[in-house]
Amino acid sequence: MQNLKYLLKRFLYLLYGEKCFKKKNYSWSQYPLRFEIINKIITKKNYKSYLEIGCFKNENFSEIKLNNKVGVDPVSGGTLRMTSDQFFKENLKMFDIIFVDGLHVYEQAKKDISNSLKILNEYGILIIHDCLPRKIWYQNPSRMSRTWNGDVWKALVECRTLKHIDTYTCLADEGLGIIKKRTNTNHLEISEINFKKLKYRDYIKHHNKFMNIINHNQLINEIS
Repeated sequence: MQNLKYLLKRFLYLLYGEKCFKKKNYSWSQYPLRFEIINKIITKKNYKSYLEIGCFKNENFSEIKLNNKVGVDPVSGGTLRMTSDQFFKENLKMFDIIFVDGLHVYEQAKKDISNSLKILNEYGILIIHDCLPRKIWYQNPSRMSRTWNGDVWKALVECRTLKHIDTYTCLADEGLGIIKKRTNTNHLEISEINFKKLKYRDYIKHHNKFMNIINHNQLINEIS
């Protein structure tokens, strides 16, 4: 039944939606999983605290090798049953590493990133999941396939234009946005743009420029 619903949505999108059907041929099975990269970062940096936003069935959260970890999800998994907005409103703790995998739409991703940066320790790292959608179906804010990245990528492009944070996209596990609290080393110059209105064709056309892609080895080696 769910598959039929997705197919109907795609059919309607073919009629009324954006016409761009180029793909990014990332074969994610060839790359490390998100928790493998997170655990490597934790070990290398000797981090002591971890926050995860969006813990569906603890697929990632249960694999994180830290005792001091907090997971936030309104439905399942983690340690706290609430929305990310509720958590950030009530939370008083700071964290060394934060992984955001909440609602996969630009507006919520932008809020979760902004709120996470406020409670990220000075030398901490913020990681955002689902930043490299391979198909137009996968990046639509209205879910129309089993794989759903949403338009999180737009929030990351916006981060790339900010001078007070350094933003990359790691080529692994559906795309891992990486944000550090330091001066932007590869500032993306875009003026007078509504990031929410970016199109998938913009993502395809300006892919490397927008996403500032690095591989997982570069990420681990670059961390000091």
